[in-house]
Amino acid sequence: MNNTWNSRVNWKLIQTSASPAHIARLAEDLEISPALCSILHQRGMTSLEEMQFFLSPGLRYLQPLEDWPQLQQAADLIASSHDSGNRIAVWGDYDVDGITSAALLKDFFQSKGIDIRCYLPHRVQDGYGLNMAGMEKLAGEGIKTLITVDCGISHHSEISRARELGMHVILTDHHLPGSELPPANVIVNPQCSPCPYPGLAGVGSAFFLAAALNRTLPGPQMDIRDLLDLVALGTIADLVPLDRANRILVKNGLLLLSEGRRPGIYALKEASGLGGTDSIGAGQVGFALGPRINAAGRLDDPCQALELLLCRDLQQARTIAARLNTLNNERKKTEETILDMARQQANNYKDDSGLILFDPDWHPGVLGIVASRLVEEFYRPCLVLTRENGLIKGSGRSISGFNLYQGLCSLKSHLTGFGGHSQAAGLSLEPENLEELRTGFSRVISECIGPGPHQKEIVLDALLGLDELSPDFLQELELLQPFGPENPRPVFLSPPLKVLDQSLFGKDKHVRFDLKDPESGVKLRGQFWRQGRNLKETSLKGKNLTLAYTPGINVYQGLVSIRLNIREILEVS
Repeated sequence: MNNTWNSRVNWKLIQTSASPAHIARLAEDLEISPALCSILHQRGMTSLEEMQFFLSPGLRYLQPLEDWPQLQQAADLIASSHDSGNRIAVWGDYDVDGITSAALLKDFFQSKGIDIRCYLPHRVQDGYGLNMAGMEKLAGEGIKTLITVDCGISHHSEISRARELGMHVILTDHHLPGSELPPANVIVNPQCSPCPYPGLAGVGSAFFLAAALNRTLPGPQMDIRDLLDLVALGTIADLVPLDRANRILVKNGLLLLSEGRRPGIYALKEASGLGGTDSIGAGQVGFALGPRINAAGRLDDPCQALELLLCRDLQQARTIAARLNTLNNERKKTEETILDMARQQANNYKDDSGLILFDPDWHPGVLGIVASRLVEEFYRPCLVLTRENGLIKGSGRSISGFNLYQGLCSLKSHLTGFGGHSQAAGLSLEPENLEELRTGFSRVISECIGPGPHQKEIVLDALLGLDELSPDFLQELELLQPFGPENPRPVFLSPPLKVLDQSLFGKDKHVRFDLKDPESGVKLRGQFWRQGRNLKETSLKGKNLTLAYTPGINVYQGLVSIRLNIREILEVS
């Protein structure tokens, strides 16, 4: 249904094809409410067994390691190299996925009594992924076995150089490969060969490599489940699809993150305003823990975050976490400054199918976040670029229906390098190619999904009045955790709600509505995030709003209340 208030939004209400009696029987067997059972059914889980797995995805549901042959090939090569006395290094990345991947393998090898070298590139000084200087440095240190995590699949020259320098290279990654694979000894990437876990993040690939090594290296086996907190952290932060395997890994990893067994995680939760042993879901990981880890790589040295995750002393961990918290606050300020400038630029390209925004002085560490915010605001694929070492470099984000990686593939003649996924990518180019890229980018978008304006589709799980909301029902919705790509938090359609009052908060960035359901008389408060700019001059007081919303629990000074997090205003009357 088209949105009469916002023409960029198209919404549809999903309804299950199952009869109420069938839903009631399934709900009784599962000991859940019919409302929750209905949501599961309309999301494609139609049998009792499918619902049982979804609600309790135990590790026993993972397919055997033997179904991914490259794992054992990599484990055998690493074990053989270690037996020969060769030193091992792990090369990671400066984002959460790359940092948790490196921490996971470091932690695992330590459990085996093996000391390894971890190398994380500096975003500004080194750039993304492998580099020649790093290869030479590691060779000079006597490294003979190199394991890449969350990177490497697009670094042919660097891996060739590592091989020339006498290293065995085990490439673990999850990014999309090009037409030719780099000359690593073994490639462990779910995108490169038949794999039972196709949607893994980089840390997921690292975890399964550790599992294969666990049974290959001599000595007592580690309880590999102890690494799942790192897997959950990296997987959620990297926004990979929460498919079957990732749901298993993340659901179980969230239990460890909630317990806060790892001193670094405990301290990071405290720095985020949480209790060290508070129960947390994917939302707290994505919006509280992940950004603080990312801040180290965005603005400073990612090794600080690695040190935090591996720290065994709580007081030391608290010191590092406080430093990351300070960096995250700096990141927010830098992001807002660049976002305002980019937003002004974007208004000059209103007719373009995609946005390419550039300023030579923008900080490279926040371009991906800015691109995400602009996509949310303008709903167009977006590249945000700056100048680094003579080249133009940056990050891009996309919208549903447009594969950004494939789009850049068709424009590779304008680029010096690129890599990524369907919805996020990084790229570099010579300055003289910028305008040609701008023209080509809009062209390939128009050819793929039309010239726009593009409509964002909102899928609504049910019509839910305010009188149907209760703390018990909201608690039950948490059984659907973890939320993320392919398993979004349920979004509900409201009946028309009367606006009793409207105000701005959070430095006028957000809008607060006091709402009343005329039918039931129930009153609740709703929050419309990041819409202060759009509604600052528009009063909806006295109007009736039909909303797409997610309900949430708000706790303030010990008092519990229900709040509506407004996704979109669908109709105004």
